[in-house]
Amino acid sequence: MAAVSLPLLPSAPAALPALLPAVTIVAETPADTAAREALLDAAMGPGRTRKSSEAIRRGRLPAEGLALSAHDAAGALVGTVRLWEISAGRSKGAPVPALLLGPLAVDPALKGAGIGSALMRRAIDEARARGHAAILLVGDPDYYARFGFTAAATGALAMPGPFEPHRFLALALTPGALEGAKGVVEACGRKVAKKE
Repeated sequence: MAAVSLPLLPSAPAALPALLPAVTIVAETPADTAAREALLDAAMGPGRTRKSSEAIRRGRLPAEGLALSAHDAAGALVGTVRLWEISAGRSKGAPVPALLLGPLAVDPALKGAGIGSALMRRAIDEARARGHAAILLVGDPDYYARFGFTAAATGALAMPGPFEPHRFLALALTPGALEGAKGVVEACGRKVAKKE
């Protein structure tokens, strides 16, 4: 199946394939915040904020246009995925620009319905369309292999905290994007504005 990049406009949500005709994927809005946090708690449990990936995301905003929400026909949030700008170590002394994907979560009652896969495909398409070269994540190798993620390019990279190396995966959207990358992943995206 060829990847199709659909425009990401909150006013013109993209419908999923006929498998899930009542679910749409749109740009996340501030109105999704409370539902997103509740969904993440339900899908990932209370320990989700102690993960190494969370340390990178803390105090940052998702990459421009790369915070996506899946809504059912009634408008309820049933899935979420966000991508964050990072430096995937260094190569020849220069930071290696990439994205960190996560968290990806789906309403536990709808697990296995294809919403997570649709969110992943849309996130990858949007990242590619926006000119990003690579995506990294920490997750289940068997699940993410279907989207092209592998641990082959992350052997010389590390997360800033405990992580399981076989679960640290990457997808190069541009050939050679992670070539020579080594070192610790660091946040480099937009910071959350401080309240005065």
